[in-house]
Amino acid sequence: MAPEPKAVPPYEVGHFESGGLGLSYEIHGHGRRTVVLMHGILLDAHVNRRLASDLANLGYRVVLLDLPGHGRSERPRRASFHRMDAYALHVEALLDHLGLERAAVGGVSLGANVALFLAARRPDRVQALVVEMPVLEWAVPAAAMTFVPLLLTVHFARRPARVVAAAFRRAPRSGFGPLDSMLNALSSDPVEIAAVLHGILAGPVAPTVAEREAITAPTLVIGHRSDRIHPFHDAEQLSRRLPHAQLVEASSMLELRVRPGRITSEIATFLDDAWAPPSARRHAGS
Repeated sequence: MAPEPKAVPPYEVGHFESGGLGLSYEIHGHGRRTVVLMHGILLDAHVNRRLASDLANLGYRVVLLDLPGHGRSERPRRASFHRMDAYALHVEALLDHLGLERAAVGGVSLGANVALFLAARRPDRVQALVVEMPVLEWAVPAAAMTFVPLLLTVHFARRPARVVAAAFRRAPRSGFGPLDSMLNALSSDPVEIAAVLHGILAGPVAPTVAEREAITAPTLVIGHRSDRIHPFHDAEQLSRRLPHAQLVEASSMLELRVRPGRITSEIATFLDDAWAPPSARRHAGS
C-alpha cells in the first residue's frame, strides 16, 4: 500500500455561513481551475484528501467541503437540514463564498448525488462532474437495509451508542484518510447521526430521470462491482442517460484511495479535457 500524503499546511481551512449554518472546507493547491469534492454519508473531508493532494500537484485547486452534520461543519439535529437537495444549496453558497462562477463538482456516494442535484438545478455553475459511486434506484433496497437499522440503533439505543462514540473519540488517528474519516464518523454523537440519516432517507435521493437526462455538463462516472449500496448498474445507467458522460470501472471502492494512480490519471485527463476550448476537447460532441 502506498503511503498517503498527509494533508499539512500550506493547505488551508476555511469557514463560511450558508442557510444559517457554519460550514467548513479545505483548499489544496492554487491552480486557476477549481474542483469541489464531497465525502460520503457520515464521513468527512479526510476521505478525499489523497485525491485532493494528487490533483493539486497537477495544477488544480481542490476544495473539500464538509457538508452539514459532517466533519468540522455545524451539526444541526433536525432532519430537515440533511436533505440531499438542500446540501446542493450549500455547494452553490460555497462557490459564491469563493467568488467562483463555475467549478468542477463531484464526490463519492452522498457527495456524488449532491453534485448531481447541483448540476440539475444550476447547470451554469458546473464546469464538469466527477461522480464516484452514485446511489440511484437500484441501490435503494440495499441502502434502506443498511441505514434504517443504523438509524433505529442510534435513536433507541442512544446511551450505549454514546459510550461507543466516546471510545472512538479516544482512538488515535492513523493519518490514512479513509480510516480516519470512518473513525470520525464513529465518534459522532448518536443524535447527530440520527438527524443525518433521517434527513437523507426522508428526502429525494437523486434528481429525477428527466432531470438527469437534461444535465449537459461533461461527466466522469466511476463505479465498481463490490457492494450493493453502490451497484455498478447504477453507474452504467447514469453514464448512458447523461448526454456527455463517460464511465470508468474501478476494481473496488478502495482503488482510488489505496492504489490511486490509474483512476487519478483518468480524472486528471477528464478535467483537462473539460476545461479545454470546445474545439480541442477529445470528447467534444460525445
